[in-house]
Amino acid sequence: MHAATTPRFIGPMLWVAVAVVVMPLVLQSTSLATEVLVFALGALSVTFLAGQIGLLSFGQGLFFGIGAYGSGMLAKLLSVGTSGSLLVGMLVAAAVGCVVGFMITHRKGVSFVMLTLAFAQMGFFIMTMFSSVTGGENGLLDIPRTPLLGGLFPLHDGYTIYVFIAFVYLIALMAVWRVVHSPAGSVLAGIRENESRIQALGYNARRYKAFAFAFAGAIAGLAGSLHTTFLGFVPPNVIQLEMSQQLLVMAIIGGTGSPFGALLGSMFYVVLSNVIASFWPRWMIIIALLLVTVVLFLRGGLLEIGQTIQKKLLKRTSR
Repeated sequence: MHAATTPRFIGPMLWVAVAVVVMPLVLQSTSLATEVLVFALGALSVTFLAGQIGLLSFGQGLFFGIGAYGSGMLAKLLSVGTSGSLLVGMLVAAAVGCVVGFMITHRKGVSFVMLTLAFAQMGFFIMTMFSSVTGGENGLLDIPRTPLLGGLFPLHDGYTIYVFIAFVYLIALMAVWRVVHSPAGSVLAGIRENESRIQALGYNARRYKAFAFAFAGAIAGLAGSLHTTFLGFVPPNVIQLEMSQQLLVMAIIGGTGSPFGALLGSMFYVVLSNVIASFWPRWMIIIALLLVTVVLFLRGGLLEIGQTIQKKLLKRTSR
């Protein structure tokens, strides 16, 4: 990581670490806090693609579902341990992401959006075709959990599961930051700004975009695998189009300009869907209004509000 970017990284990471620690206390539920982190990781894959190469994917639910079903089937059908199933689920999602990315990232605008939607739907249809293995409409039930890291994370209760997922989330966040500020990240940013110039300099833009899709697929696949570990089963909606929509909305609400926006967007979405939905079934209206407000007035998402407040406070203290 470049020295110039290190201070910019440490400050937000400290805030994220604090949020991760206090979130179960504020929400008074480790289950709800775990859900926030899992979906924050999934939304992070959308944020990475949108912020780094300017591609808004409507199909990240495909990779989330691949990770969820991949790890679930390995654990249940082949008795693979939790750590192994998490790793394989992530790698399979990355491999599929690389192939999909190489096939579609030369397209732009509406064509790209429709292709991501098509692949997301294809994943759902494949899942229903092999219902004898995937469980079909019932999903995969009774998926075992095995202790991790020599018993350091026994995963026998909600608290230890939350600590483990929080640890993985923070590592993934650091990995994203590392990639963004690496030479490859600089090339991806150049592709976003002027792809023709990058190609003129001798870089293969299509390969770099395939790498970005593979990396984003790995993040979403890891989120799906952790979702399976958290629940102990795989619901069929993890690979439906609705999952892609949720991750996209979380990323946009939080802000696609920074990896930290995904956590904020996930927090708002999950809390609203669980707390407000308990006494008002039309809670999606609030999400819709919030999404419209962000798109029209807060291009940087809710994270932009925090950044604006921070800048004003810094100006006052510097006087």
